[in-house]
Amino acid sequence: DDVLLELEINVAQAALGAEVMIPTIDKEEPLRIPPGTQPGDVVRLRGRGVPHVRHGGRGDQVVIINVDVPTTLTTEQLELLTALQKTLPNGAKPREYKREHGFFDRLRDAFGL
Repeated sequence: DDVLLELEINVAQAALGAEVMIPTIDKEEPLRIPPGTQPGDVVRLRGRGVPHVRHGGRGDQVVIINVDVPTTLTTEQLELLTALQKTLPNGAKPREYKREHGFFDRLRDAFGL
């Protein structure tokens, strides 16, 4: 009953936030993109999906945010992004992934093994 929508926004919209119009089953609606939105973030619009067949209510509309990074830049865009890059910390560092503990890991921890 849920409806899935992949929405592409640009880097500026992701960083600064924006309001964009998105299609829903009934009509176009505004969606507020919060500042600092990351690629893969999910926004759930409750009750905007397909009506349930056997009982009342509706599913949700799930919006997956994709950030479109440009592959070609104008001279002005290149200058602006270069100036921005100088003000940001160096983000080139490996991301640490935490290993999830499974059943046997928890069992081992419980018995001190």
